[in-house]
Amino acid sequence: MNRLSSHPAVAALVAPAVLAAAALAAAVLAVAGAATASASTASTPVVKDVRTVVAFDYAAGQQPENVTVNPDRSLTVSQLGFLNGQPPELLRISPSGQQTVLVTGLPGEAIGGNARGSDGSIYYNLLSADPARSGIWRLPPGGAPERIAAIPGAFLNGLTIDPATQVLYAADSLAATIWSVPASGGTATKWLVSQDLAPAQTGPGHFGINGVTYQQGAVWASNTDKGTLLRIPVTPAGAPGPVQLVASNLPGIDDFKFLSARTSIAFVALNSQDKVAVVYPDGHSRIVLTAADGLASPTDTAIRGTRLYVTDGGDTPPHDSQLQEARINLAALLNPAAETQ
Repeated sequence: MNRLSSHPAVAALVAPAVLAAAALAAAVLAVAGAATASASTASTPVVKDVRTVVAFDYAAGQQPENVTVNPDRSLTVSQLGFLNGQPPELLRISPSGQQTVLVTGLPGEAIGGNARGSDGSIYYNLLSADPARSGIWRLPPGGAPERIAAIPGAFLNGLTIDPATQVLYAADSLAATIWSVPASGGTATKWLVSQDLAPAQTGPGHFGINGVTYQQGAVWASNTDKGTLLRIPVTPAGAPGPVQLVASNLPGIDDFKFLSARTSIAFVALNSQDKVAVVYPDGHSRIVLTAADGLASPTDTAIRGTRLYVTDGGDTPPHDSQLQEARINLAALLNPAAETQ
């Protein structure tokens, strides 16, 4: 979430993994290992063939917030709902674009980040003014939703899972906090509280930590207000290591995902800029999609193979909330001669 914090519904609430295929990894290594790149590659778009998979109904509360790719190529999409007084939803989007409602919240609530466990369970953050409902929930395969961790009063945003330890990490945007909880359930712990996760200033319209993604032994986090992408190593004991600044000058950064489990190349949504940027391991970035590609308040990205998915919240008129799909050109992405910014 980004532009949403200026809405009175948010104030009311506050008051009371990335999948990677072996084929993709091989392709990335092959391209990265090339000695030179042609000049023609430098001018080739990194992301192309953008299309709308699903056009959502913003007025009905369908404002997508987070997206996760499933093994069957379907997508799990969180819908906020509360900005229009509608119940939030957790949707399954089939490869053909068919929508299936998995979970429906109550009017005034919002479903934030979602993540997938190794057993196929779907985990999601629920923002609610009701302390008996606010927290992290699990939807087991074929089962009913259940709250596994109570976090009353929190503004839960992004959510991620360590696939090895099955520990969940949730972003609390207004408390400068990352919460952790076992996927099996239990007491939520303030895993990290840091000024690096805090908004630049307090008040409506200011978010600190927004998105979180577990990658290569670390929890990565975005800070919307400060425009930063951060890396927090997870120690062998499971504690947070020193916060590392990976990139700055990313205004309006929302949530993000990585190209594959073997690379630290991130595709980040710049919500207030109507852009998607690529951030490389050395911290430099490139804009790869803009409003000219149909972006409308992008909130998150997801990647399967060379397919990039973007959720657009449609915050501003004409409120084009949607799910977009595009193709990543690996040669152009990994070309060292390409222009950076």
